[in-house]
Amino acid sequence: METGLIEVEKVRGKSTVTRCFSKYPLKFIVPSKVGSSDTDAIWVYSLSYGGGIVSGDSISCGVTVGDGCTVALTTQASTKVYKSLDAKHSEQVLEARIGKESLLAVIPDPVTCYAAAKYCQKQVFHVVSESNLVLVDWLTSGRHKSGEKWDFDIYKSANHIILEGDQPLFLDSLLLEQGCSMSISQRMHDYHVIAMVVLLGPKLKHLQSQLQEEVKETMSKNLRMPVSSSGHYTRNGPTYNPQRPALIASCSPFGPMGAGLVVRIAAVTTESVYNFLRHHLASLEPLLGVPPYT
Repeated sequence: METGLIEVEKVRGKSTVTRCFSKYPLKFIVPSKVGSSDTDAIWVYSLSYGGGIVSGDSISCGVTVGDGCTVALTTQASTKVYKSLDAKHSEQVLEARIGKESLLAVIPDPVTCYAAAKYCQKQVFHVVSESNLVLVDWLTSGRHKSGEKWDFDIYKSANHIILEGDQPLFLDSLLLEQGCSMSISQRMHDYHVIAMVVLLGPKLKHLQSQLQEEVKETMSKNLRMPVSSSGHYTRNGPTYNPQRPALIASCSPFGPMGAGLVVRIAAVTTESVYNFLRHHLASLEPLLGVPPYT
């Protein structure tokens, strides 16, 4: 049974919330207006009672974005997942339908799983050929100030984009689980944040191209090996001290004719990912009324 439902349709030429429902442990806040009055966008803030998701919580949310409408679904702070009790998992499920020439921007703050947490989430987006989607899905390693670093038991996130006729366009799954031979922390080395950004649709084509070029240029500089005066790469010279970049990003197109773009990020700090998102998603301001993550 759904714990939350949002439906947005065109009413008198404007994107309008025609149905809004939520119950414990989920709460929706829909401000009357965010950003410029000239922008036709609905912002929805998703909150959980008690400041986080507790052991055994099950949240299921449905979102419908009617033809020609724009919706931004976000949070007010990171989603905290508390430790598991009696081996219970916590879960969140989002199922969204995006109409023709519509835009859904899912731009939350990161998920932060506490030590011993067990958390699963699944997000399914049903689209048509002219739908537009911005999706940010990311998590941190835990409560740094408490000394936690990837100390949760399990984290699983699945994101599916489905075309008309139930044809899969994008299927992605991330699983982090403590292992017998090696912990998550050992596998992650110094990185404390993992993020994924998905851009899909004709309204986002320019942003896709721009982001792909900027990431390629930045990473080619950060990952370039030093070259000696003779023009040869110097792997083992006394001045060469290989270090992992503080932020690594890669881009991959997907779908027919490169309809979508997925960006994957690993970073040492949460703030560096916020800066990345602020910079690269700033051009969404004309569509959403304000730039994300400002």
